[in-house]
Amino acid sequence: MTFESPLPLQSGASIRNYTLAYETYGTLNAERSNAVLICHALNASHHVAGVYEGQPKSEGWWDNMIGPGKPVDTNRYFVIGVNNLGSCFGSTGPMHVNPDTGRVYGADFPVVTVEDWVNAQARLLDALGIQQLAAVMGGSLGGMQALSWTLQYPDRMRHAVVVASAPNLNAENIAFNEVARRAIVTDPDFHGGHFYEHNVVPKRGLRIARMIGHITYLSDDVMNEKFGRQLREAVVDSATGYRYSTQDVEFQIESYLRYQGDKFSEYFDANTYLLITRALDYFDPARSHGAHLSAALAQAQCRFLLVSFTTDWRFSPQRSREIVKGLLDNRRDVSYAEIDAPHGHDAFLLDDPRYLEVVRAYFNHKVPA
Repeated sequence: MTFESPLPLQSGASIRNYTLAYETYGTLNAERSNAVLICHALNASHHVAGVYEGQPKSEGWWDNMIGPGKPVDTNRYFVIGVNNLGSCFGSTGPMHVNPDTGRVYGADFPVVTVEDWVNAQARLLDALGIQQLAAVMGGSLGGMQALSWTLQYPDRMRHAVVVASAPNLNAENIAFNEVARRAIVTDPDFHGGHFYEHNVVPKRGLRIARMIGHITYLSDDVMNEKFGRQLREAVVDSATGYRYSTQDVEFQIESYLRYQGDKFSEYFDANTYLLITRALDYFDPARSHGAHLSAALAQAQCRFLLVSFTTDWRFSPQRSREIVKGLLDNRRDVSYAEIDAPHGHDAFLLDDPRYLEVVRAYFNHKVPA
């Protein structure tokens, strides 16, 4: 869907004639009351569930959660997935043409925030004729968007489902994001963000950024269980098993991270990575309330489900409990589940039956369609 009128951004800039890519699942009821908005994390998109016809490996990123008979049941709910502004999966982003200059945005794409994304999503819902959502749901950065919805549009939603998220990033998380960004901007092929004009892609920087990110998504337990200190078969060729090389890939974990980095560099846009990680860094609803989260959350009116995972050190359970406390301070209706799962931050995408059943039970018993 294309929007001609300018969208004011928190930075003071605006963007006009922009497009949002979205997908819907299920059927909107006559009262238009059964819509559930799904907000995506860093490298996901509007393709939330299902498989594209003729593309067997095109499964939506939350397909285990959303669909007929699944925890968010599309036989009951009308589910909407939106690709955020600045992304590289269909919505207007740095690789598109700026209507004001006739040139590709590149590094000149305006800075966007979580709040800007929520405002853009609200415009899309206006165009779809949906005034109030049954729920807004997201994991990680998507959970931040769900939380922001409760503060920006408290009357337009009845439930918020915030999974593996936080009220802001701590210094360690910001540091990881900055190292990943520096890997990209110092890649010789980056060209100050205008690499499109040079017909190159800063793949080296993207590979490293993804490797750094991927380490933070996994728990120590999962890494040790999957890889430990295993060597690749190709290098086990001496009495010690080592080649003692500073260049070769010897350990399985090295091979795995390089594979993930190579794959990521083939499909993700470098400027998009910079934009989205900055949006993560900037999100802090308590900042305008003297750093008091409870004061910020006083605006929220809906009911909440929060889920965290014990081995998630990127968005630890402590951060979810901060949100829970802030909501309870305001006497809000909150359900909280802390899942003892070994998978680290990636757990919010995986098939832990306790996690999936918590979400199913919440929707079945608390979210009328």
